[in-house]
Amino acid sequence: MASDTAAPTPRPPLERLRQGARWGLNHALPKWVIARAARAGDLHARLVVASRTSSDVPLDLFEQIRVAGPLHRSTYSFVTASHPTVREVLANPDMRAGVDFGSASGPLGRLGRWSAATAPIGPLTPPSLLVTEPPDHTRMRKLVTRVFTVKAVQGLRERTEQIADELLDSLAARARADGSSTDPVDLVPAYCALLPVTVIAEILGVPEVDRDKVLEFGSGAAPSLDLGLSWPEFRSVEDALSRFEGWLTAHLELKRRVPGDDLLSKLVAARDDDGVALTDSELRATAGLVLAAGFETTVNLLSNGIALLHDNPDQLALLRREPGRWPAAVEEVLRLDPPVLLTGRTAVRDTEVSGVRVPRGGVVTALLAGANRDPDVFADPGTFDVSRSNANEHLSFSGGRHFCLGAALARMEGEVGLRRLFDRYPDLRLQPGARRRDTRILRGFETLPATLS
Repeated sequence: MASDTAAPTPRPPLERLRQGARWGLNHALPKWVIARAARAGDLHARLVVASRTSSDVPLDLFEQIRVAGPLHRSTYSFVTASHPTVREVLANPDMRAGVDFGSASGPLGRLGRWSAATAPIGPLTPPSLLVTEPPDHTRMRKLVTRVFTVKAVQGLRERTEQIADELLDSLAARARADGSSTDPVDLVPAYCALLPVTVIAEILGVPEVDRDKVLEFGSGAAPSLDLGLSWPEFRSVEDALSRFEGWLTAHLELKRRVPGDDLLSKLVAARDDDGVALTDSELRATAGLVLAAGFETTVNLLSNGIALLHDNPDQLALLRREPGRWPAAVEEVLRLDPPVLLTGRTAVRDTEVSGVRVPRGGVVTALLAGANRDPDVFADPGTFDVSRSNANEHLSFSGGRHFCLGAALARMEGEVGLRRLFDRYPDLRLQPGARRRDTRILRGFETLPATLS
């Protein structure tokens, strides 16, 4: 999962101005405001700064925010680490997903709308499902939901098991070729990334020759969710998004000419109840999001799960004695070390959350990872316990109308991927050199070296 380090594509002067404005509005200006607030002691600002300067989750700040109240008002927004309040925010019809300067009034709003006109389609750029609201969200989501139902995903289990076994066979063959099974292998690129990208690529009809490209695009675009990117980081991310959009446009055109029995072919041909198809931009945004989200977060789930199970051998021993607990173990991994740490909402009208008034335009940060450790919901929340009866009450898949449509697929891949790995290599040992990803909203491992026996 190495970062996309290709040199950014040169842009015309006017587009460079637009790109600079996008960076200034969405990264440079917020970063300056947040740093100033953090120096003044603001809890939310301190949380953002801490997440940028360390790969460790700032659990102490989660707790301070929770103690400050169910919905804490910071200098520039609201923030919550309370499980019931996060759930309320995610379900609130008066809240829309994301934060968008283009919807503001005055000079900043005009500048935001002007600069966004040529932005590459990304996970937080309309018409992405992550930031689209009803009725468009309902219409677009309905067209992709069928393939991700629990029943449909269970039909993919056998193929997922086959893919996992093939990847584990390749690890064994590599060890034999090297002449030793004690040489470390990096589990992230060799297993955690390849399992979900192979599964989602088959679902979407992406040929095997293009899967390395998809991994590269996903890795390069992953920081697009983060706040406060430097100018070089921002340019690199937008370049990755632009190249991904170019590849995806060509791939979708191929599906128009030569359709197959895959989700992208079905999306190209899909019509809603009124006979209306997705627009070109909706099709690219939806297909891109399903493809990227179909493996990026699952890479994190697998790597986080491997680390937790390795570091808690008593829990791994319990799973070996009682393999029926594997689904619950995946829920506990999702609860304790979620692949996505937080999400944001903006009030579209004056509303109330947990008794606190949130004015129109007010931004609320919902700390999913904080809610997952709420001691009023989860006993001894910092302990990894695969026998926890209510682990599935975590909010790692968000909630409300933006609940992750790939949740069933991620759960199945997590169970298959983790169980198959530890069954094949019961003496697996992680080695020094593990490193977390640089992303601040997506949480997982960049490298995870391990010896297999």
